[in-house]
Formats: sequence, structure tokens, C-alpha cells
Amino acid sequence: MSHPRPLRIATRGSRLALWQAYHVRDRLQALNPDLAIELLTMKTAGDRILDTPLAKIGGKGLFVKELEQAMLEGTADIAVHSMKDVPVELPAPLHIPVVLEREDPRDCLVSMNHPALKALPQSACVGTSSLRRRSQLACLRADLQLNDLRGNVNTRLDKLERGEFDAIVLAAAGLRRLGFADRITQCFEVEDMLPAIGQGIIGIECRRDDAWVENLLAPLEDPLARDALTAERALNATLQGGCQVPIAGHARIEGGELTLDGLVASLDGREQIRGTRQGARRDAAAMGAELGQFLLDNGAARILRDIGLLT
Repeated sequence: MSHPRPLRIATRGSRLALWQAYHVRDRLQALNPDLAIELLTMKTAGDRILDTPLAKIGGKGLFVKELEQAMLEGTADIAVHSMKDVPVELPAPLHIPVVLEREDPRDCLVSMNHPALKALPQSACVGTSSLRRRSQLACLRADLQLNDLRGNVNTRLDKLERGEFDAIVLAAAGLRRLGFADRITQCFEVEDMLPAIGQGIIGIECRRDDAWVENLLAPLEDPLARDALTAERALNATLQGGCQVPIAGHARIEGGELTLDGLVASLDGREQIRGTRQGARRDAAAMGAELGQFLLDNGAARILRDIGLLT
């Protein structure tokens, strides 16, 4: 099969982002050996601003806007994202036609000297950049000092090794993909630490009018990850949430059934509004919207208004 041009992939320059881009490249070239693929490495606002907590500079789109602009300008054909970083609303000419199979969606604790969260000393210093993680950690251990932690995975691990933190919390998926699974001290079960919307899922974004690109990408689509993501993002859309708010959601699938758990928490972790919906996979979007409305009606709206995240 002949191809009209090389496929150009826009990606961030972190090791994890490059791993994801190379993974997609290798999957595509295995299916299309004669396809030339070029990587366009870019810095996003989230990569440039490292001295400010993400929640203070606006979490929505911080890691994707520059990549999307490259596609809109025609200098890139696709962008590869961690779906937990992708806002609910995309620019109208763009969409995400393909998501890959999900890696471990859980959060995990990494510590040099302590075997589990419960083993951390009183008032231990734990690093995380996520309001979602901070609120749930505060619920599990109210004595902890929770300090902001920015940077890529390697930078965060380096800070831990230098003794700046007693422990840090990261996504298990990123550690596993980078070959750092042996650094994981403890994986939190989703009952204790509900993951971010889309955590562990890689999505591929492209222009809606590019049939050649969509045909290339189509074989990579994973239906299980798609249905789980559909439910989680519908929940997030109803809550008007971004990727840096104390909102969590996780869908699990068994056969034709989908179970969706959702959470909105206060920043101090003292109040958590939880809910669950179960039903057919084909109803994933409706289940997400229904659960989101349930959370809003049962206290989440007040919490989100109090912290300025809902009007």
C-alpha cells in the first residue's frame, strides 16, 4: 500500500510522552511497514511552568493545546495523549477516534524507606501535584504533610531520592511503561484512591476530515478502553471537571456489564461524595451523565462551588 506522505506525530518531550508516541509509531509500522513516521516534539504550557501548582494555572488543556494547534495548522497529523490530561471539550475540527488498551489505572505510593502508606511516620511529607490525590490522601491519613510535586516521572523520582519527600504518589501506568515497576511500593486499590478520569489510557487525536489518518489508526482501537473512557468522560462532563480538580472516576467492565464509580471530594478530604452506577456497556455515556448528576444533587455541586470550580 502506498502512502501520500509521512505520518507526523506531535508529542511532548518527556520520557513518558515519547514512550507513548514511539509505542503508537511501532504499532502503526507493524501494520504498515512502508509507512514513514516522523515525530514532532513540542513543549506545552504544562511542561514550561514548573514552579506553580497545576491547579493555580488552570488544569484544562495544559498538556495538549500546543499539540492541538500543530494539527489545526497542518504541521502534525496526530497527537498521542494520556487521556487523563485531555479536556472534555476538544476544538471542533479535532476528535479522538482511537484509544489503546488500558494499562493499570491505579495510583501508587513510591517510597525509599517505608513499605506502605500506613507505615509512613507521623506528619510524613508526601509529594503529589494532583488535588484529587491530595484530597483522598488527606482522608486516608489526615496527619500527612502534602506538598506540591511537579515535573516528569524521572524528575519526581529524583526529588524523592534526594530526600525532599518521605514518599510520592504517581500513576502506576507511567511507572510500568517506563520500566519502573520495581519502584512501586504500594498500589492503592480503587476503593481507597479512586483514579483520575481516563488514567492509564492512551488516546490518539486527529483532524475529523482526514480519512487517510483515521483509516491508519482504526486497527488500534480497543473497545473495552473506549467504553470505560466514554463512561468516565461523560461523568466528568456533567461535573464540568478538568484534570486538576478533586474529581475521580473509574469504570470496570466484565462481559457486557460496566460498573462506574465516581467521587467528588473537598480539598481537605473531610467530605467525599461517592456514587456507583452499573449497567450495559452500550449505555456507558448515559451512565456517566446519570452518576455525575447524582453526585451534584447529593453535595458535589456545593463542594465544587465552594472551591470555584462550578458556577
